[in-house]
Amino acid sequence: MEQKDPYRVEAVDRALALLMLLAERGRLSVTEAGRELDVAPSTAHRLLSTLCHRGFAAQGDKRLYLPGPALLQLRTIEMPALPDRIRPYLQKLFDAVGETVHLMVRIDSEVLFVDGIEGTQSLRVGLRVGARMPACRTSGGKAMLADLEPEEIDALLAGGTAPSPGEKIRDLAALRRELASVRRNHFGCNHDESEPGVTAVGASIGVIDGNHAALVVALPTVRMAAGGLEAVTGELLRVCRQVGRDVAGPPRQ
Repeated sequence: MEQKDPYRVEAVDRALALLMLLAERGRLSVTEAGRELDVAPSTAHRLLSTLCHRGFAAQGDKRLYLPGPALLQLRTIEMPALPDRIRPYLQKLFDAVGETVHLMVRIDSEVLFVDGIEGTQSLRVGLRVGARMPACRTSGGKAMLADLEPEEIDALLAGGTAPSPGEKIRDLAALRRELASVRRNHFGCNHDESEPGVTAVGASIGVIDGNHAALVVALPTVRMAAGGLEAVTGELLRVCRQVGRDVAGPPRQ
């Protein structure tokens, strides 16, 4: 017979178990939560609602619960493992395109650059490792936003979109139109939106170890304008497909 720990607080233990499930799976229903905790759905619903109140969970569409901003912020603690797993693919992408490449993750409505390899040409884009930017102004951020349901995007950007140079993305309606194009093409583009003279293309690699991630190629706009878009995006999508086969979890539906 299992002996109970006298110092264990049942409600806290269950809440922590739910946080682990959200981090691992990326989304969770009340029914799944109740089954995993062996509690009634009403109890699971109260626990998830409490996590939402504190920002550790967020309610999405189809009555599913998603990691909230507080939980996503804590994921930065796990970041060392993700760059290690993806570094071989980042190196393959760099070898194929010869331009600066980055691995980024989405944290709420922003992206964090967690790893990168800088190009060696005299005119090149510098590394952005450690930088945070609005997701809607980066190529990889757009690619990851395009993975989400419309209701999730509306919730993330309820305060409006970040100002975009050149007024390319003026509001949420303009972002929705661009994300429709991203879904058709399977990659996002950033032409001088985060920095003048820089163009980037990015593609989502899905959720890995609970982190929504993307690979990005960045290069001077003048070089992309010379006809490099098709070749660069082809290599980017090829490597991202390989990550999907080897590392990433199932795509979001």
